[in-house]
Amino acid sequence: MDFSKLNANEKLAAVGAALAIVGAVLSFGGGGSFGALTGIVMLVIIFLPQFSPTTKLPGSKGSLMLIVGGVAGVGALLSLLAIFPYLSLIGGYFFGLLLGIVGGVLMGWASWQEFQAEGGKFVIGGTDSSAPAATPPPPPAAPAAPPAAQAPPAQPMAPPEPMTQSEPMGRTDESDEERRS
Repeated sequence: MDFSKLNANEKLAAVGAALAIVGAVLSFGGGGSFGALTGIVMLVIIFLPQFSPTTKLPGSKGSLMLIVGGVAGVGALLSLLAIFPYLSLIGGYFFGLLLGIVGGVLMGWASWQEFQAEGGKFVIGGTDSSAPAATPPPPPAAPAAPPAAQAPPAQPMAPPEPMTQSEPMGRTDESDEERRS
């Protein structure tokens, strides 16, 4: 485990996971035991790429952290609601449960930050999360085309000549010269 290779969000999630695990142990498997499970899964997501670089996670690290952190955060808030009747207890159970709640909330917050740092796109299934996706550079801009020459303005059409009554309609057997005479 090399903490120096982790970014700030991953460090915060790892601390939250550790708090959740310690809180579960101190609360003697009470409501914080769910935090231990999510804490262990979070640590696996964070440190698996360091321990086994060839292993590919089933999604992006941020997306997986968001799922686990969201579950841990919801579980922590439900645990907080469950301890309201027992706030007068001062002891290991209470402090362990409180540590588990803080750890779950930290995991949820850090996971959200990591998810947003990856661009906020939910990626699950078959994506190499250890290396950022390489995007090809955009193609170079095409040179501007010269402006097209405009067509000359069209000549207005001359109005048709009025027909006279002496011209029969539809006669095609006479030529123009014969009709004028």
